[in-house]
Amino acid sequence: MSAPNDTRTEAAQARAARSSVTLDAGRRSAVRRRWLIEVGWKYLVAAVILFYAIFPLVYVLSASFNPGGSLAASNALFSVFDVGNYAALGGTRYWTWYGNTLQVGIAAAVGAVLMGAAAAYAFSRFRFRGRRMGLTALLIIQMFPQALAFVAIFLMLLALGEVFPALGLNSKIALICVYLGGALGVNTFLMYGFFNTIPMELDESAKIDGATHAQIFWTIIMPLVTPILAVVALLAFIASFGDYIISKIVLVSEDNWTLAVGMFQWVSNQLSSNWGLFAAGAILAAIPVLALFLGLQRYIIGGLTAGSVKG
Repeated sequence: MSAPNDTRTEAAQARAARSSVTLDAGRRSAVRRRWLIEVGWKYLVAAVILFYAIFPLVYVLSASFNPGGSLAASNALFSVFDVGNYAALGGTRYWTWYGNTLQVGIAAAVGAVLMGAAAAYAFSRFRFRGRRMGLTALLIIQMFPQALAFVAIFLMLLALGEVFPALGLNSKIALICVYLGGALGVNTFLMYGFFNTIPMELDESAKIDGATHAQIFWTIIMPLVTPILAVVALLAFIASFGDYIISKIVLVSEDNWTLAVGMFQWVSNQLSSNWGLFAAGAILAAIPVLALFLGLQRYIIGGLTAGSVKG
């Protein structure tokens, strides 16, 4: 009598085990479906965006190693690995243009930080007649891109060059001044919101201790607004580093050209364009911008967002 009972017990246990396995499989399937609906599609979108962003960079890197000088021969990525294009840069004025670009970019970044910080400090801390009108004027002016004024810039520098040659055409100093003037409005507004987040009590306590406005600005305010200073420096450097229109108008001689102006001459003629040389130059030109971005990365998010919460 015990054998049939044992058989029925084992059969019931087997059915229970199969049902638990089926239940676990169904639960796992439901979990997977829920993960795909809530999270999985985000990974798919991120992969598409990542491919869209990286593929042009990989293609340019592949073209820089192709000695043919044509993009049509670069469709097969890294089919040829030749550093001849990088070596050929030494036979051009590339490194002269590289030095000019670094000079202009660094000077524009430092000038933009100093001028923007001074203007933002004045608008944030002082109350004077025309303050609101000045802020409104800056807001309106920055809506128009600097390229719209290239005719006026050309005529102005042409006239200034007759009196002060250092501020006329074909002058890197004049180009830096044009960049600083064009970026002053947006930099002032960007810093103005950040300066407003610094409590006025710090200024008042420093004044009680006998500090002047210059001491307050350099020793108290500037260390506290380091994130926005880094952001403005990065944006000013990138804008001047990659600008073509204004640089082409101001700089006339080949020795004073920047990278954007000089490298464009390599590909401007369809019959004699050398895309391999251009790609190699573009890869090397990206190094300073990438190094600066990585060096200031910890300040970028805070500098771009902190000024938007107050002011």
